[in-house]
Amino acid sequence: MLFRTKNMMFFGASALLMLIGWYAYAYFFDTTVAHVVITGLHENQCYAGDAQCIVMADKRGEITLLLDGQPINNKLKACSKNQERIFAVPTRTLTNGKHHFKAEFVDGTYHRNKTAIEYDFYVDNAPLQAAFIKSEADLKVLQGRTLHLQFQVNKQIENAQVHALANVYECFPESKNSLVYECFIPIACEEKANEYLLSVDVVDKVGNTLRLDNKFQVVLYPFKKERLVVDAEKIKQEELAGQSFKLLEAQVEDIVRNSPREKLWRGAFCTPIDIQRVSCDFGTVRTTQHKGRYPHKAVDVISLPKSVIWAPQDGVVVLKDRFDASGNTVIIDHGCGIISMFYHLDDFAKINVGDKIAKGNPLGTLGKTGYATGYHLHWEMRINNVPVDPLEWTRNTF
Repeated sequence: MLFRTKNMMFFGASALLMLIGWYAYAYFFDTTVAHVVITGLHENQCYAGDAQCIVMADKRGEITLLLDGQPINNKLKACSKNQERIFAVPTRTLTNGKHHFKAEFVDGTYHRNKTAIEYDFYVDNAPLQAAFIKSEADLKVLQGRTLHLQFQVNKQIENAQVHALANVYECFPESKNSLVYECFIPIACEEKANEYLLSVDVVDKVGNTLRLDNKFQVVLYPFKKERLVVDAEKIKQEELAGQSFKLLEAQVEDIVRNSPREKLWRGAFCTPIDIQRVSCDFGTVRTTQHKGRYPHKAVDVISLPKSVIWAPQDGVVVLKDRFDASGNTVIIDHGCGIISMFYHLDDFAKINVGDKIAKGNPLGTLGKTGYATGYHLHWEMRINNVPVDPLEWTRNTF
């Protein structure tokens, strides 16, 4: 019994010496830096009120917290690794705008190994304010046109959405960092002439919300009528030369769905050719032996045969192909779900899908491919896949 006790004392003393030796080795020879974690504060995020935070390190040591270069606490001693220490960033006392946070950690080893975490963050304690730029009396739009809605906010916001005509439309800054936001609401040719309600839900960077309510009026437009005859042999030839028009419509849906959520253009659009004559107005109710009676939701414009066609505004080429009804076809995405479409081209310019294109760059030449009775350009514009009159977008007052 005495022997067993002596053995236990011997092994206990050995374990203690080994433990002391391990701690001594770690103290003098450890050169690893600690892993420090901050919760409650994130890079480039915006905060209102006091931000409650937690700091934690996987080693023993001291943590110093700095706000814009000034300490916000005495040194926090982390008594054990992975111990959570709670602190607050007093954003109520800070000016609105950008600030810098830094956490410096020094461990308890002989080498005093150091590590640091730094964040830029933003403070926004200003109340959210917004107002329409146009009055209710100015919010009138013809069938088949675009309702251009603008409002101004007092600071940068997270997002804004317009609820109108049983749909939701995103709003975008008029230009980069602008406090004027705008929304383009397509009014279908078939939309009933009437007065409608709309509301704008605005959310700022810290989650404050605000709603603006207004009315707008859809005004009746007297669309023209025409009869058109397309040669049956021409239709057969084009069906052999191009893909099905149904495939084009399916691709357009994908294009609009994946459109960048930002404006790729600025300013008014221009016409894509030097227009000699408009041969078919937007919304004209057309009757043909092939398609029956339908609204022609584009503008047919005429210039010299094989004359150059150019981009009416900046954007990205998202389609360049041939289809039976539209012939040689080009589509430009201008962002915000807004696209321009060009049919019946004779040939294409040196452009490829994915190319960025600037206003005035060539797209191809005027032709009569597809179901076309003569040389002309079918010029179409869609917002969220709803066709609208493209000529309206060329006016500086729009």
